[in-house]
Amino acid sequence: MGNSQADKAANHERIVRTASTLIRRDGIDGASVAELMAEAGLTHGGFYRHFDSRDELVAEAVESALAHGSNRTNAAAETGGSDALAAIIDSYLSRLHRDKPETGCAVAALPTDIIRSNPRAREAYSAQVRRYIDLLAGLTSDGDRDEAQLVLAALIGGLLLARAVDDRALSDEILASVANALHRALGSP
Repeated sequence: MGNSQADKAANHERIVRTASTLIRRDGIDGASVAELMAEAGLTHGGFYRHFDSRDELVAEAVESALAHGSNRTNAAAETGGSDALAAIIDSYLSRLHRDKPETGCAVAALPTDIIRSNPRAREAYSAQVRRYIDLLAGLTSDGDRDEAQLVLAALIGGLLLARAVDDRALSDEILASVANALHRALGSP
């Protein structure tokens, strides 16, 4: 590929997008720079033309993962009210979301990695958590932030448990049970 600024920008975006996918699937330490660059279709040597360090890439990839992983939740929220909240619960606690972490919510995919990550990645993660709390509070009947935080914790915790167990039936049961409990608690359809 040529050395123009447009080519460099396109390659940079491809690296970040690839890293965003890989870190949601495999965790922040799940792929080496060489593996990441190969997955992006570029050489390992080109990495430092785009980033000063692996930490810089991780921060950009986390920011990208958080932005892209929240698209489904944001789209569901647009309808507003209890129907939107019900749609978010059902989408978040779905088999598809469980089985495709690389395209899903980075807030659920990365919490243990973020704890040990660089400050920029932690800041981006914290900002996304705040956005989710605000979004969920706006969908509750009285804008209750405590309730929104409880919902977010149940969504993430339920999804993490469903991904972690090695028994598919138990995993499905966890998803369904947490979703049903949230629906009952919130009086959502």
